[in-house]
Amino acid sequence: MLPEGIHSLPVQQQGQKTAMIIIDDFGNNAKGTKEIMELPFKVTAAVMPFMPSTEKDAKRAHAAGHDVIVHMPMEALSGKKHWLGPGAITTDLSDAEIQKRVHAAIDNVPHAIGMNNHMGSKATVDERVMRNVLKVCKERGLFFVDSHTNFRSIVGKVANEMQVPSLENHIFLDDVHTKAAVHKQFMLMREHFRRHDVCIAIGHVGAGGRITAEVLKEQMEKMSKENIQFKKVASVLKTGIPLK
Repeated sequence: MLPEGIHSLPVQQQGQKTAMIIIDDFGNNAKGTKEIMELPFKVTAAVMPFMPSTEKDAKRAHAAGHDVIVHMPMEALSGKKHWLGPGAITTDLSDAEIQKRVHAAIDNVPHAIGMNNHMGSKATVDERVMRNVLKVCKERGLFFVDSHTNFRSIVGKVANEMQVPSLENHIFLDDVHTKAAVHKQFMLMREHFRRHDVCIAIGHVGAGGRITAEVLKEQMEKMSKENIQFKKVASVLKTGIPLK
């Protein structure tokens, strides 16, 4: 199975595994930001727009060699609207307003080359909304990573139809902010690799950011010795690795 929107990819070396780590919620001076930025392995930094340290975090991540993407706030099925953050995409917006907000978010995050959704369990199942979001991504040359906050998400299908490069998250690393819980998620990554050659995992800065950074560094060092290569999302889309 190929990444949505990608039509021909070279074959990966036999036995080689590829992991992509995305870290969400940069832009708010969150705990773990420094530790993630200084990781010896490269990650994809998802930066929220219009936040206190949006520009600073995006520029710092880029300077450190990490990919930068827009962590686009999108409407969830439940929860308070202020949890979404400023400039959020909600299902009651017009086509023109959705596109305007996506353009503004991209403009607000320096060095952004892609986008993923912050929350979005309601928005990512709404085809009209996602066609407008992906239309702007295509115009601006951005890929889209579906954080997969709703298993009914139609992002991959729509992105494929619109020929927008897209990928889908497989595992959240730190929904529970303890070392034991994050370690358990890395074991799930290893289990995933028994059946697949590629795994995308999402972690976060914030309340448990320092714990995530600590376990991430340790596990990336271990897994890199287990024939697992850690790559940035853009490099996978550019060089081409089959998703299977």
